[in-house]
Amino acid sequence: MKRIIISYMLVLFIVSAHSQDRLTGEVFATRSEVISTQGMACTSQPLATQAALDILKKGGNAIDAAIAANAVLGLVEPTGNGIGGDLFAIVWDAENERLEGLNASGRSPQSLTLEYFKENHYSRIPSVGPLPVSVPGCVDGWFELHSKYGELPMDEILRPAINYAREGFPVTELIAYYWQGNARYLSRFPNIKEIYMPGGKPPAKGDIFCNPALANTLETISKKGRDAFYRGEIAQVIDAFMEQQGGFLSYEDLASHTSEWVEPVSVNYRGYDVWELPPNGQGIAALQILNILEGFNIASMGFGTAEYIHHFTEAKKLAFEDRAKYYADPAFNSIDYRLLLSDEYAAERRSLLNKERASRSYDAGEIEQGNTIYLTVADKEGNMVSLIQSNYRGMGSGMCPPGLGFILQDRGELFSLEVGHYNVYEPGKRPFHTIIPAFITRNGKPFISFGLMGGAMQPQGHAQVVMNLIDFGMNLQEAGDAPRVRHSGSSQPTGEHMTDGGILYIESGMDYKEVRSLLKMGHTVQFSQGGYGGYQAIMRDPETGVLYGASESRKDGQAAGY
Repeated sequence: MKRIIISYMLVLFIVSAHSQDRLTGEVFATRSEVISTQGMACTSQPLATQAALDILKKGGNAIDAAIAANAVLGLVEPTGNGIGGDLFAIVWDAENERLEGLNASGRSPQSLTLEYFKENHYSRIPSVGPLPVSVPGCVDGWFELHSKYGELPMDEILRPAINYAREGFPVTELIAYYWQGNARYLSRFPNIKEIYMPGGKPPAKGDIFCNPALANTLETISKKGRDAFYRGEIAQVIDAFMEQQGGFLSYEDLASHTSEWVEPVSVNYRGYDVWELPPNGQGIAALQILNILEGFNIASMGFGTAEYIHHFTEAKKLAFEDRAKYYADPAFNSIDYRLLLSDEYAAERRSLLNKERASRSYDAGEIEQGNTIYLTVADKEGNMVSLIQSNYRGMGSGMCPPGLGFILQDRGELFSLEVGHYNVYEPGKRPFHTIIPAFITRNGKPFISFGLMGGAMQPQGHAQVVMNLIDFGMNLQEAGDAPRVRHSGSSQPTGEHMTDGGILYIESGMDYKEVRSLLKMGHTVQFSQGGYGGYQAIMRDPETGVLYGASESRKDGQAAGY
């Protein structure tokens, strides 16, 4: 009898385990949230997360820890970022109780003109090589953040990355996968094999990779400051190499570079203020999507339903037409981007949305007048940092200056060559940017620092995460793990226009009954394994100060606190 009872209990356990994968919460969540009080770091690679926590434990604040994590990520995840790229950040300043935005994106070379592209019969700027290279803003961004908020010396902050670069680290599975693809594509360029293909091939999962050249570069920066990169020996190496490769980025372009502190912009979504940075980034596309969708009862539609996905996709199409037309370096136009975020404009755009059928195309509204890394850190004093950094198209342009250990970005590819376009190429101009950090406040208090990676997926992902949290009541981890959709094919800031309705990509986990309904509504639907971003987030309880962290399973990431 005892044996029968034990067997019966085992059957019940197996049935229960198969009916729900988790004891609590949504079945699609990969784990519960991480919860702590003293500090929290969420990045796309565990070694970077641990470096951030180490800095916090040594007395550094969230800003110090974010810089340390970013430096480590440039080494361990070169497929998404590095000091050859740009940086954007939103900082909650606990002492002054306000949000600050930093635009640390670089500008196009002064000696390269639109006429050059026309005379040489370019219809668009190439993806790789010397022509798409713009000034890398990352290092200046670090020092801007540090000079305003930093506590520990920069030598101590960069030490984890320097040590890993000298001593080596084991490459993780997902990064190895992307590394192999990037290396094959970029190996024709000088110095790529020497730095990123030891022994003639890219590292595989578990291989120990060292980058002593990058260690030396970071050591120089840590001791001599940002001017070593923009006015010293590093700038001179970049200048000589780019001239040798037929490029235009010069010592003068690097020496004249500056970052810009900017005011974040927001919309209120059902009582929560969602914050992004203004253009030249695409952050306000997420705000436009949310503004349009606030006019519908999203919660009543239900997560994953055809009705919800349809409304989201059509709102995305509307926002992205404005993105294609208006988002550009504000120093080169007089557009008031806040007009795109007004309630009146949202109502006007919302009226174009057909609740029953997918649109083939929309026109932009009229107003008056690749891979990436994302990380977030919070400290016990209440400071929070939302930081994103990228080379674009994975490892960047392929331009790898000798002896420096990093690749220059190819953000210039995102300029348009269409005369009269707001984002048309001009010397000394910042290109349209895809990387965007985000933040949510409630009643003027910090609530959630979050973001995710992935080109045009980023504003789509931001909006979906916000709705998961607010409309569908998911916790921080569930909001990131929930299956996503991604629409591709809207008009682009480079000038191409959508005419066929685009493709709606559906991640596994969506009910096929809902997919059939989307097909009947006129959507072109495809299933896709990738391209849905890589989310990290920290939530701060405004009453207790308790920190909640989340990092999703689409990347190698880790949320950890203490």
